[in-house]
Amino acid sequence: MQAKSELNATFEMQKLMLLNNQSPGDIVMLTAAVRDLHRCCPNRFITDVRTTCMPLWENSPYLTPLEITDREVKIVDCRYPLFRESNHLPVHFLNGFIDDLNDKLGLEIKVTQFKGDIHLSNEEKTLPSLVQQLTGDDSPYWIIAAGGKFDITIKWWHFRRWQAIVDHFRDRIKFVQVGEAGHYHPPLKGVIDLRGKTTLRELIRLVYHAQGVLCPVTLLMHLAAAVETKPGAPRSRPCVVVAGGREAPHWASYPTHQFIHTVGALPCCAEGGCWKMRTVPLGDGDDRDGQKNLCVDVENGLPRCMDMITPESVIQRIDFFGFRRNCEIASRSCDDRSRWNGGQEAVDRHPEPGSGQKISPGIGISGKPEPGEIENCTTTLTKKENSYD
Repeated sequence: MQAKSELNATFEMQKLMLLNNQSPGDIVMLTAAVRDLHRCCPNRFITDVRTTCMPLWENSPYLTPLEITDREVKIVDCRYPLFRESNHLPVHFLNGFIDDLNDKLGLEIKVTQFKGDIHLSNEEKTLPSLVQQLTGDDSPYWIIAAGGKFDITIKWWHFRRWQAIVDHFRDRIKFVQVGEAGHYHPPLKGVIDLRGKTTLRELIRLVYHAQGVLCPVTLLMHLAAAVETKPGAPRSRPCVVVAGGREAPHWASYPTHQFIHTVGALPCCAEGGCWKMRTVPLGDGDDRDGQKNLCVDVENGLPRCMDMITPESVIQRIDFFGFRRNCEIASRSCDDRSRWNGGQEAVDRHPEPGSGQKISPGIGISGKPEPGEIENCTTTLTKKENSYD
């Protein structure tokens, strides 16, 4: 048989420019596809990318600078239509871009690792954590994202439920709240507030040093899997995801994460994720306000699938990672369901004038704190630039 190196030599290295303009979590999945392209087809392709969130590609060993105007460069618009079949096929999000590349390039790429491909420089690894740099405290912390983007509000959980979890673990887990400026991320009390105060690379470094992650289905859960852990730490980083019923769990979850879902429990997600976009219309002119994209079962201002997930159930999943205590939830966290059930009594907030956004009862999409919350709430730190969901 012809040696493998000789077979590879028969292929002329093809130049590829991969394009994508989607959200950060999508780009993390594309980093995995590029990794697996090179692992499964060694010495056959020279690749470069033009995507949103380019800092996610920093330090990647699989990219070579190419000019998009070079006539030898094949341009590939990368998508993942496979998601439409995710309720009926045993496929993960990681398969999405790979399936697309296989179809467009006539390849047989396989997933080689159950995570995205994010690389830190030696300098990034040796720097102290952002939390330590800003506070002088190098004790362990969990990152929490308690909101999301306005395009897919069906992923949101009520902020009082996030708050109940923070309150329960007070004095045992230090939480650092993150979220992109301009998205919905209401302030939580008793956390270190880094909302809108990190760059994307700083967020990656924040995850590198983090003991655990708590979030909805968002970029942060993909980073929790893709970013390596520090020397001496467990190889897999604890991550608890409040997911509901929008996406099939086998499509979105990672093996070592606690992915709290309700798929199969309701008629609207009886056979898989509903893939709806919004809980209620926002009046912003976006197609996602269309009836076909709206939740069909709203309870207490939340999708019923999200309303079914209680703070107790999330606390229990965090306890799985070693934070259990033998007593009931602290009374200060949730004396009764009315404290965090998303009812109208929980919040009275208003959208910005002229924004066209409507209030989903109990959610408060403007993200503005109630009177008196600011002076009582968080350790607020000054930082720069943008952050990311």
